[in-house]
Amino acid sequence: MNVFLWSIIMVLIAALAVIFFIRLWKTGYPQKDERTERITGKAAFYSMHIGLYSMLAILLTLVVDEEFFGSSGLDVLPVLYASILIPSVSFIVLRCYFNRKGDI
Repeated sequence: MNVFLWSIIMVLIAALAVIFFIRLWKTGYPQKDERTERITGKAAFYSMHIGLYSMLAILLTLVVDEEFFGSSGLDVLPVLYASILIPSVSFIVLRCYFNRKGDI
């Protein structure tokens, strides 16, 4: 039942995404221009640095925890999820911020 429910949710999300992109495509606005390329580049640059520094902080936390306290506090999956989610979410947030800021 749980797998069936998740599969239905994923299909609905995919259908909504397709509908959104079709409506966006039909509006006629250009998808890329100089401003959006600059905003995307700047957001990618900062999110890459945020991701690298957060992974270094996680690594340092793991090393200190192992060496000084003798325990491995984190499993592999939470660290992997964090290393994927932190840069992705920071890219989305920074791109929205730079897009609203206006004077890039």
